[in-house]
Amino acid sequence: MLDFGILTISDKGYRRQRRDESGKVIKGRLSALDSRVVKYEIVPDEANIIAQRLIEWADEGGVDVILTTGGTGLSQRDVTPEATLSVVDRVVPGLAEAMRAETFKLTPFAILSRAVAGVRGKCLIINLPGSSKAVQECLEVILPVIPHAVGIIKGEITEHKA
Repeated sequence: MLDFGILTISDKGYRRQRRDESGKVIKGRLSALDSRVVKYEIVPDEANIIAQRLIEWADEGGVDVILTTGGTGLSQRDVTPEATLSVVDRVVPGLAEAMRAETFKLTPFAILSRAVAGVRGKCLIINLPGSSKAVQECLEVILPVIPHAVGIIKGEITEHKA
């Protein structure tokens, strides 16, 4: 069983001016895994608040994976990647690269995503876009490898067989 945290980054969502459709998509897609959502919150596009929540959730030890949604674009308020990079111990570039490469096949705008992924302690943190359609497409790419990644991070998987 994998324990997930979903952190939605949205000024309008935080102010309750917009529904969190992307968070809903994430919850729905996680049903394909042996998983449960143990943390969920909507925060504004503020780097210090995002970083603080990532640190809290990762360091508490009750969350295996944090999926963020929102704040990965090019606008001035999009600061999720910077907040994530400020708290991770190690970057896992292949996850974000794979999401961009595969979703680029569907839309050229996918390469504008600045999403990152990394590990803090024993927690995997992955940035997803804010669009529910883009979240769906990105999760199709990365969900199959998340259980294996968590197994490695936790030291449960120590050898890789071809």
